[in-house]
Amino acid sequence: SEYDNFLSQNTPLPDSDPQARNIKKIGADIAAATEKYLNENGYEGLVDDFDWTFNLVDDQTLNAWCMPGGRVVFYTGILPVCKNNNGIAAVMGHEVAHAVARHGNERMSQQLAIQGAGMSLSTVLQEQPELTHDLALQAFGMGSQFGILGYSRKHESEADKMGLIFMAVAGYDPREAVKVWERMAELGGEQPPEFMSTHPSHETRIAELNAFMDEALEYYQPSN
Repeated sequence: SEYDNFLSQNTPLPDSDPQARNIKKIGADIAAATEKYLNENGYEGLVDDFDWTFNLVDDQTLNAWCMPGGRVVFYTGILPVCKNNNGIAAVMGHEVAHAVARHGNERMSQQLAIQGAGMSLSTVLQEQPELTHDLALQAFGMGSQFGILGYSRKHESEADKMGLIFMAVAGYDPREAVKVWERMAELGGEQPPEFMSTHPSHETRIAELNAFMDEALEYYQPSN
């Protein structure tokens, strides 16, 4: 419902747009690679309930997100940071990883528990739709300036590593993920001390990506 509501207010670019077609193509590649990896590593059926959907909206916000069930939105504003198809795949893999690991579900449950203290989950969902809507925006990165910063540091690190594997299996060079975050760091902007933040610093994230790169590269076979 939240995904449909978002698209009703933010018309996605049509398939006639080459950038939109590219997002759909890379998304389909990542989705297929994700299912392949899960099926080959003892997680059969984990995403059977996913309905993979990929859309691009014309918005200069630096954002991309994936809701539960594989519903993805990219914003045109993040494409210059992605720079190329490998960069798009890096962000796509990261966002898909959040959905596969159910990070958004966990985050929303935590927020509902805090905001709806003393009330049952069903009461919050049924009797406070505005609160539920606002928490969904926050939990899944839909309302943030940069959606992939919406999760905890633990979730971010997990999604970084899973995303590297997903993009590598899909035939995209995982080394580009490091460059994406280097470009992100170059944009500037003051970051809070890492111990006060819900997400890793750019430096920590880049270091952890590099540390995991050899393992990710074992899955990488260029598609071209």
